Amino acid sequence: MPASRQLHLGAFMRPVSIHTGAWRYPGAYPDANFNFGHLKRFAQKLEAGKFDAFFMADHLAVLNMPVEALKRSHTVTSFEPFTLLSALASVTEHIGLVATASTTFDAAYHIARRFASLDHISGGRAGWNIVTTSNPDAALNFGLDEHMDHGERYDRAREFYDVVTGLWDSFADDAFTRDRESGLFFDPEKLHVLAHKGEHLSVRGPLNIARPPQGWPVIVQAGASEPGRQLAAETAEVVFAAHRALDAGQAFYADVKGRMAAIGRDPDHLKILPGVLTVVGDTIEQAQGKRALLDSFVHYDSAIASLSIALGHDASGFDPDGPLPEIPETNQSKSGRERTIELARRENLTVRQLAQRLGGYGGLAFVGTPETIADSMEEWLTTHGSDGFNVMFPYLPEGLDDFVDKVVPVLQRRGLFRTEYAGKTLRENLGLPRPANRFFA
Repeated sequence: MPASRQLHLGAFMRPVSIHTGAWRYPGAYPDANFNFGHLKRFAQKLEAGKFDAFFMADHLAVLNMPVEALKRSHTVTSFEPFTLLSALASVTEHIGLVATASTTFDAAYHIARRFASLDHISGGRAGWNIVTTSNPDAALNFGLDEHMDHGERYDRAREFYDVVTGLWDSFADDAFTRDRESGLFFDPEKLHVLAHKGEHLSVRGPLNIARPPQGWPVIVQAGASEPGRQLAAETAEVVFAAHRALDAGQAFYADVKGRMAAIGRDPDHLKILPGVLTVVGDTIEQAQGKRALLDSFVHYDSAIASLSIALGHDASGFDPDGPLPEIPETNQSKSGRERTIELARRENLTVRQLAQRLGGYGGLAFVGTPETIADSMEEWLTTHGSDGFNVMFPYLPEGLDDFVDKVVPVLQRRGLFRTEYAGKTLRENLGLPRPANRFFA
């Protein structure tokens, strides 16, 4: 019998692995992030594993990091999201296709049109990850000398959401009669002109595309700041969270869903999916060995820079193969410093191992057997730390295959994860309602 609550699983696929050493791992595809044949295979494998969604994050600039680190990164090249997901729509049938699009550096009409098109092309599988764009270098690519203020970006994002969803509602669902005898292609009484004029945007409309199959593509959000949490509570249907520990995940879950209830939204109409790196082994020791090998492929020069940032202290003079020395307090983030020191002590890591861990990927990770990984996922689900996960694979293709072939069957046997898709659309598979058209009953 299925459990009373079931996991939802997305796959974080841009870059194909968040870990900066992934492309160097034995057997991994070093060009996986920019090879359509590989990406097609990954999407089809994820669909065979009944994943909810293939999520393609996006960057509007080469990441602002020191060149020593940048030259070793596999994130510098990637496909434009809509081009890739439109191509993947033609070789998949059920898996959702979620793309990032920025409210700071794009036009609302463009975004509404692209996502409506993707939803039609895919038969109702599109999702929009709303971002305000945090990388200040992106501004330089769009004719600006400096980045928009954080608060202003979120104010614009909230208005942007209203405009885009309003454009998706330009036509009633039954507006297009295509009546051959009368010669009437659509009913003009079922067309709404948005005529929006606001603080940040002026958009007349209507959108020149029929209402999307899902009504609206699924709304995804990832902000963790105070404005980000409020935006999620008001607008989001999926949140990609980033918490390293269950207690932090539970606090975020309660906060955002509590905000939803306070404004009259059903908390079940939002799925919170923290990102998690999964490393699967036949034994816990084997999985830990895979993680250690993976971390070893992070170049020390870039790794030690990440450690210095985390500690708020220059770590370049530390003995790489010795324990972490005592670190004096600074004005940098105390919580980040303390988490880093605690990690080194808990796992008895050398400076080199700690630096490579942080330089590769320092967030939530489940490293173990299929059973222990399923245990952790079940605990997060049943204790209201999440509604599922946005899974990140340590290297491709093996890391993805390990999860689909070994972890998914355990989750299915426990009744924690589907054995068949609930429907054809992303909304159906996530258990989300189809939004009513705000202009037509």
